[in-house]
Parts: sequence; structure tokens; C-alpha cells
Amino acid sequence: MSIDTAEHSENRSKANGQQILQVGPVNPAVAAALADEFGALRLPEGAEREDFLEQHADGVRIAVCSGRVGVDTELMRQLPNLEVIVNFGVGYDATDVAQANERGIAISNTPDVLTDCVADTALALYLDVLRGTSAADRFVRRGEWARIPSFPLTVRASGRKVGILGLGRIGKAIAARLEGFGCEIHYHNRRPVEGSPYTYQSSPAELASAVEVLVIAAAGGPESAGLVNADVLEKLGPDGYLVNIARGSVVDEPELIAALQEGRLAGAGLDVFANEPHVPAELMALDNVVLLPHVGSGTRETRADMAALTLHNLRSYLRDSTLVTPIS
Repeated sequence: MSIDTAEHSENRSKANGQQILQVGPVNPAVAAALADEFGALRLPEGAEREDFLEQHADGVRIAVCSGRVGVDTELMRQLPNLEVIVNFGVGYDATDVAQANERGIAISNTPDVLTDCVADTALALYLDVLRGTSAADRFVRRGEWARIPSFPLTVRASGRKVGILGLGRIGKAIAARLEGFGCEIHYHNRRPVEGSPYTYQSSPAELASAVEVLVIAAAGGPESAGLVNADVLEKLGPDGYLVNIARGSVVDEPELIAALQEGRLAGAGLDVFANEPHVPAELMALDNVVLLPHVGSGTRETRADMAALTLHNLRSYLRDSTLVTPIS
């Protein structure tokens, strides 16, 4: 799918490298192309940043960033002639989308190419937290098997009632995988998905009440912040499990920690956290929690596809002011 953003740029000339700005670290292949093919600028950190912006900000028309860094409110305000943000990643909640919309700044992301690997990661966390795979591995490595012949019993992963919060591309791919395990799928979106074979629940709390495992695949950003709150966790209950491959901001992290510590939740599998890369020590201390360093799409194949799509968006915009995968 492509969109013509020329209506915002009818009188714009083709951008040159000194009008392209790399914001924060990006994928190595993207960074190499920005430097070697385009001669793009790179936003420095620390004390040099303000001097750099004073010299170059007015000329910047294109920003290239990762989903984790984005173009935040203050930086966007400092770039008065910004036209487009080319985002490496499906998530773009680190970017001030509201300001971008107000100013007619287009944004692209990299959907679809990472769907399968993120869904695979969700399934891996699902199996691990229910069957205690990582905990059992630690049990063996600590030499406890020789002293304690039986590892504590876990719970069956197949045939569960599973709720998916956010039945978009990734949510649907997760559901398809769980169907292979004979799971009964429920979901919540802002509105029912037409033609979906799964059971719709009217709120996150209703979804949590209906299932044994809650998988979060909702988009990040202000609208979903704290969506999984104390009430949702209470409804999920002491025999319930939570898996999050979306954004840490979707979950009230202190409430999640309290529920796990107090036995009001059976376990959690987490690829994302509220303040990455900082993971609360309370989560690290719990053996019924599986922790991953935000690696949902972290395969060589997917990252290569994401890099190619990021650069495809950039080249397309430079060629004719269109984006291949604009956000909707």
C-alpha cells in the first residue's frame, strides 16, 4: 500500500543528504545506508546536541529513527521544516503523532514483515511461563535435580482459554498459532473485527474475566497506557497468566509486580517493560516470570526485512513524496 503525500509537498524540491537526519541508534544496515548512500546527518547526544540543532535544524526535512527512540515532542518542535518521519519498527509511540498530524508530517513504519516473528515470540513466552521451561532450566543448572528429583508441576498449555488484547496483524497471527494448541480464543479491540471467528469481549476487564491467559498485542501510545490495570489483573486472577509482547506502557507495571508478589497472578512472560532497558529488580527476583530484552522481532531475517522496508520508504519519499507503508 502507498500513499501520496504530495499534497503536503507540492512545491518541495528533492531533499539532499544534509536534509536527512538520523535520530538515535538505528539498525546497522539502515545506519550504513544513511551514511554511505545518502550522506545523512546524525543527531549527536549530550552537550553537542543543542549546537548541532542550532546549526542544522531549519534544514532538516526527513527524520529516520527507530520505534524505541522516535521523534519526541521537543525535538519535533525544534525541526520547523520537518516533512516526514521514517520509522524502523511497527511501533511509533515514541513519536509525537498528535503534533505530526497537526503539522502535516507524514510517518511510515514497518508492518507485516515482523508479524510472524513477534507472534512466535508470544508463543514462546506463552509456553515458557505456563510450562516453566526457563525455571526448569535454572533448576537443572543449579544442580538441584540431583537433590530434588521432581521439579514442581506446571500447568497444561494446550486447550486453554486465551484472551488477546489487540486483534491486529500480530494478534491474529498469535491467535492462529494458539488454535494449533486447541485454545479457545477471546479478544478485545475498540470494536469487533468483522468476520472474526473468535469471541469478542467488550472491555479488557471482561476479556480478563473470560480467560486463563491474557496476551497483550495492543499498540502502544497514550490511548493504551495503563490499559491493563489493577482491575484487569484482579479479573485475570491467581490462576491467570499474562504475556506482553506489545509495549510496557500498556500494563500498570507496579500493579503487575504487586499481583505477582502477592500471588494474585500465577505468572507473566514479558518482552517489554515500562522503562526499557531498566527492568525492576522485583520482577527479576520472581521465578514465575520470564523476562526477554525486547526481542520480539529479533531474528536476522526479520531485521533485514525491516531495514529493507525502512529504506524503501525513504527512497520512495525522496523519489516522489510517497510512502510505501504510511501509518493510518
